Amino acid sequence: MKRVVVKVGSAVLTQGDCVALERMQALVDFLVELKKDNEVILVSSGAVAAGYTKLQLDRSVLQNKQALASIGQPVLMHKYATKFEQHDIIISQVLVTAANFNKSEDIERIKNTVDTLLSNGVIPIVNENDATATEELVVGDNDQLSAYITKHTNSDMLIILSDIDAYYDEDPHKNKDANVLKVVNIIEECALEKDATPHGTFATGGIVTKLKAANYLLASDIDMFLASGFDLNDVKSYMIDANHKGGTLFTKGDS
Repeated sequence: MKRVVVKVGSAVLTQGDCVALERMQALVDFLVELKKDNEVILVSSGAVAAGYTKLQLDRSVLQNKQALASIGQPVLMHKYATKFEQHDIIISQVLVTAANFNKSEDIERIKNTVDTLLSNGVIPIVNENDATATEELVVGDNDQLSAYITKHTNSDMLIILSDIDAYYDEDPHKNKDANVLKVVNIIEECALEKDATPHGTFATGGIVTKLKAANYLLASDIDMFLASGFDLNDVKSYMIDANHKGGTLFTKGDS
């Protein structure tokens, strides 16, 4: 049984100023199917967006964003819990900060907690503690957080579900003839140095943060799969049917 981390971004989980409940339901249904043959850890964005559905504060002000995250985290978790309960699956909340990954004892505690949850059939839902973690809200992203979680929980691979459906040889927004790179073994340094270009009101990432996450994992010989979170056919095909139709696999291997 493999241990798989699935990260879903704000662009997927939000629609306008609301939580995208249909996409969340599709995600939950996929995770339930994935869990039949794998241990599953979910890294979920969306707390700020969920908070905004309850209180419309100016998101450009840092303390407002932190307050919205504080409001939204239990809202988001309740929505997940309700949907997973339909499948008799228990979820848990694991809130971490970037500082936790700089201390070996904190890393060990996180891993022990996750190990215990997974051994009891629970799906841990991980997020950065946005209410106090200013760095994540200013420049950071859950792509890097999910890469840390993948490595430090001894997971076998990371799946990132995004509004970006794959890695292309050129920017598909600027060139309609851009081609999907289905398998990537090495990420060029120049690609990692570009500015992040997030899409959507609540998004903090972009392709660059995903490439950095993949590069971090490749250094430890861990695979990452990038696919659309709007249409889960590519990730289902790859993970459930072992058929690589779409999306990008970052790996040091051949497939």
